[in-house]
Amino acid sequence: MADGVGWRPPRPCEAYRAEWELCRSAAHFLHHYYVHGERPSCEQWRRDLDSCREWEERRSTEAQRSLCESERGRVQTARKHTLVWTPRQSPPADWHLPLPQEKNK
Repeated sequence: MADGVGWRPPRPCEAYRAEWELCRSAAHFLHHYYVHGERPSCEQWRRDLDSCREWEERRSTEAQRSLCESERGRVQTARKHTLVWTPRQSPPADWHLPLPQEKNK
């Protein structure tokens, strides 16, 4: 991130705008409220969009730093969630056999 020469935002500005609009949509609001019990916060997507536009227009080092920190935070948040299931190393021994059929009573 030294002097910003050749640096590009992690995502195109259009991607930040699309994420911000999706976050503000009624479907996302209902889903987020149902799952988490609170309104979704879309401010980070808006800040990222503003920073991306500022980078494209002025090559601001502050905008560059803001985008890098935001993306780094997203990656760290994604890594915090562990897998629920343990991945198999090989298929079950009887994977090729037909499934048992239920008898109609």
